[in-house]
Amino acid sequence: MKVYKDINNDSGVIAYDYTDESISVQFESGKVYEYPASIIGLEHLSNMKRLADLGDGLNAYIMKNATVRNGFKR
Repeated sequence: MKVYKDINNDSGVIAYDYTDESISVQFESGKVYEYPASIIGLEHLSNMKRLADLGDGLNAYIMKNATVRNGFKR
């Protein structure tokens, strides 16, 4: 997994990895959640990948979007 930059030092996300079909996010708790495009949709997946690479806003995006927040696989 890639280390999440967290440029504002205010995120619960510590690492991530993605493919064309999903993104996996590791949180401070150590838990890793996979968000597949088949559940969250390609637009959300694209937005999450962009935020992950930017190192800012990924946790907020997950929390603000019910489709994403509830669309994970463990």
